[in-house]
Amino acid sequence: MDVVAGKWKSLILWELHHYGTRRFAALRRGLPGVSEKMLIQHLREMEEDGLVHREVYREVPPKVEYSLTEHGVSLNAALAPLGEWGTERMQRIGAEKVSVDGAETARR
Repeated sequence: MDVVAGKWKSLILWELHHYGTRRFAALRRGLPGVSEKMLIQHLREMEEDGLVHREVYREVPPKVEYSLTEHGVSLNAALAPLGEWGTERMQRIGAEKVSVDGAETARR
């Protein structure tokens, strides 16, 4: 559970799965409300856990891209039933989906 602990890790997994390889700024735009510090921290932890690959291009200015590893893809697949459960729960309690910069969230 430590691998996915934290408010943003599952959302980072979803973002990288849904959009593929992303640069830091694009990831941050896709996760409204996340601070730069928190995103950096979670990405580092996820890289250490083998979920995320960080590719640094030696150019000026430096270009860094993040993508899911095979391990990250398999974790996303394992979390899919939990996402389905969440969708069913939202329907059961009458929560509505709200689009926030292209990502859907629940609002009650």
